[in-house]
Amino acid sequence: MRNQTSKKVAIIAPTFIIAVIMANPVLGAGNPEKGAEIYQQCVACHSLEPKLHLTGPSLAGVFDRKAGTAPDFLRYSNALKNADVVWDAKSLDAWLKNPRDFLPNNLMSFKGISEPQVRQDLIAFLKVANSEGSPMTAQRVPLTDLKTTTPNQRVTAIRHCADTYHVTLGSGNTYPFWEFNLRFKTDSSKYGPYKGKPAILRASMRGDRAFVIFSTPEEISLFIKEQC
Repeated sequence: MRNQTSKKVAIIAPTFIIAVIMANPVLGAGNPEKGAEIYQQCVACHSLEPKLHLTGPSLAGVFDRKAGTAPDFLRYSNALKNADVVWDAKSLDAWLKNPRDFLPNNLMSFKGISEPQVRQDLIAFLKVANSEGSPMTAQRVPLTDLKTTTPNQRVTAIRHCADTYHVTLGSGNTYPFWEFNLRFKTDSSKYGPYKGKPAILRASMRGDRAFVIFSTPEEISLFIKEQC
């Protein structure tokens, strides 16, 4: 009887161990190529170009940098500016898992990545992308260079009358916009327009909404003429 029990244990034990391993796989090393694909979900808010800040700070040089200290980024929450955190693989993993749990009261709207391997892949990509001479540093946000606009993207005049903006373009055509549908923005980066030469970008498939981008805020009121 004892021998039969021992045989059953001998058979069950390896099966149990295999089941435990399958249920709790060892976290593999991150795959930077997969991480590059994941990063495409981040490019709207974070570039990899030094000092090119978007909604969030540039991730160039993020490793070993104290949280809240990216050069020239001015939109940090107090939570991040006062955090005693240095970014490394461990802290980035915790941040990417759930930014609000890791550091309450920060301004990051991103909810987090629950899958450990996905986080590791993304971190691996950031390591490679931040390596000197890495070809992955070319993974940048596809910004439009507003200094090289076509005539149909270049604004030459804006006239406001009642509830309508009349926007004249370099092509000579003038388009009316309901004032609520036209947004005025600024871009002081190297991709922004030349001073006095704002650009227009369509913001909807129907063409009834658009952004006019100026190089500086003071240009906006100077450029728009009130005339019916």
